[in-house]
Amino acid sequence: MKYAREIKVGILATVCLFLLFFGFNFLKGVNIFSPTNSYHGVFCHLHGLEEQAAVYIRGHKVGQVDRLHYDFTRDSAFLVDISIRKDIALPQGTKMALVSDGMLGGMAIELQFPESSSMTNDQSQMIEKGAFLNTTYVPGLIESLQNELLAHVDEAVQEVDSLVAALRTQVEGDHIKNSLENVDRISGDLTSVSSNLKHMMKTQVPTIVNNADTAIANLNTIVADIKQADLKATVARVDNAVDNVNGLVSDVRSQDGTIGQLIYNKSLYNHIDATVVSADSLLVDLKAHPKRYVHFSLFGKKDK
Repeated sequence: MKYAREIKVGILATVCLFLLFFGFNFLKGVNIFSPTNSYHGVFCHLHGLEEQAAVYIRGHKVGQVDRLHYDFTRDSAFLVDISIRKDIALPQGTKMALVSDGMLGGMAIELQFPESSSMTNDQSQMIEKGAFLNTTYVPGLIESLQNELLAHVDEAVQEVDSLVAALRTQVEGDHIKNSLENVDRISGDLTSVSSNLKHMMKTQVPTIVNNADTAIANLNTIVADIKQADLKATVARVDNAVDNVNGLVSDVRSQDGTIGQLIYNKSLYNHIDATVVSADSLLVDLKAHPKRYVHFSLFGKKDK
């Protein structure tokens, strides 16, 4: 045939283009042989979401982001088109969540089913393909930590500012000055006390130590003398004296003894008392008429 060669080249080129298209989409994760359904969502901020990003349902990849549209004339400027496997039906209330994809900071789409939903075959309870889904944003771990860290840093900065303001007030006032003066005064007093202690240690302490040594030596001498003393003989003498005193006390208490007769015999007491009275009368009369009892005269007559 005249154009057989050209036909072969055309077929080969078509096959190569198909293989190139298939390989490119395969590398992007798109299975061109699997039919898909498309859905759309609108976001205010993409946080780094890119085309061909993964679409997950409960952590399982079910599709990808096909296209990102930009319309900066609107508040919600980003229109996101996704495609998922055709065998997956989305129940009413499904949300398109923008989530973090791993620790490296990539973003992905997570389809979140409502908590009360249950997978059924009732098409009336499913979202039609090509519909717009409600959207939400879920901060990643790094971003959450950054927000919490920034909040703590902000609190720490405020506390540091308060501390600096308080220190500035103290420095600008007289408190620091008075405190330093008190410290200087105390330091001077301590220096004086230290000097007095040094002087006392050099002069008085040796004397006190010598006196203490002398007192200890004297005490040792006294103890030695006490050890050498005949304590047994002394105690025996003391016991003998005590026995004598006890005997004397017994005599005093007894009515037969002399002292007992003086104490307990009333007739003896009365006799002694009468004798004393008579002696007293005699002395009185002697003082009144001494010549009756004593007469001495060279010349004279006795007074009758």
